[in-house]
Amino acid sequence: MTATTVRRLPAACFLAAASLAGGLVQAAEWSDTAISWRTGERYREPFNSQNIGKHIFALTHASGYQYGSNFFNVDMLISDSKDPASLNQTDGAQEAYVVYRHTLDIGRLRGAPVKFGPVSGLGVTLGFDWNTKNDVGYNSRKQMLVAGPTLMWDVPGFLSTSLLLLRESNAPSGAFPPISNVRGRTTYDLHPMLSTSWGIPVGRLWAFEGFANLIASKGKSETGADTGAETNIDMQLMFDAGAAMGYKKRTFRVGLEYQYWNNKFGNTSATTGGRGYRAKTPMLRVAYHF
Repeated sequence: MTATTVRRLPAACFLAAASLAGGLVQAAEWSDTAISWRTGERYREPFNSQNIGKHIFALTHASGYQYGSNFFNVDMLISDSKDPASLNQTDGAQEAYVVYRHTLDIGRLRGAPVKFGPVSGLGVTLGFDWNTKNDVGYNSRKQMLVAGPTLMWDVPGFLSTSLLLLRESNAPSGAFPPISNVRGRTTYDLHPMLSTSWGIPVGRLWAFEGFANLIASKGKSETGADTGAETNIDMQLMFDAGAAMGYKKRTFRVGLEYQYWNNKFGNTSATTGGRGYRAKTPMLRVAYHF
């Protein structure tokens, strides 16, 4: 893969994602599609001791149909020079990260809702993560399949909790040891993830949204080091600026976002020498829904 090809990957992923989202909309009972931008100055990457600035452009689609729901997101991440693309340049790294989840609603499949206590629904979630990145240290090529049960909770807006089994692999190719010694693709141990996502209205114009992933250790890394349990919490408080100005509800929103990511990608303080394994990142976020 050439450097030119790598630079074109985020744009190609965005176009492919737009086509997929368009196809999902046609079959949907309801749908919400948005483009967004978020930015911050305190992103971190394992083995990198510096705070990194990033701009992240995203296409997000959620929809429901007769038997369940779909969620699709593609992030295009552009780093500053503290996360360089290669040894020979100061331009920042570029990354495309894709997430897809499909939840089959058991109640809809059987023709009667599954409800008990605070639970409003039961489903089975299947999906995948995929990424590619060009950077000097790791050059991630992640592939991950997920599957497991999901509970939907009876709350204003939505709240769901899934217990997913992960089948993950990667094929990094960095310039420095120990990654420079890695050859081929490494498949990690099967491991579980407890995943929660939510979107709760707060009054007429605000919403509290986000996700939290608690991920167990995936065994040995591609370098033979022990991985650690991972925590990734991303939450945002969004203001419906469009509705406040008299436009359609949820058309244009702005807000603040915060991400806490510990043992990023399973890397720990012990394996990274205390460098870049934990991120605490405040962000500004802007989103347009259509």
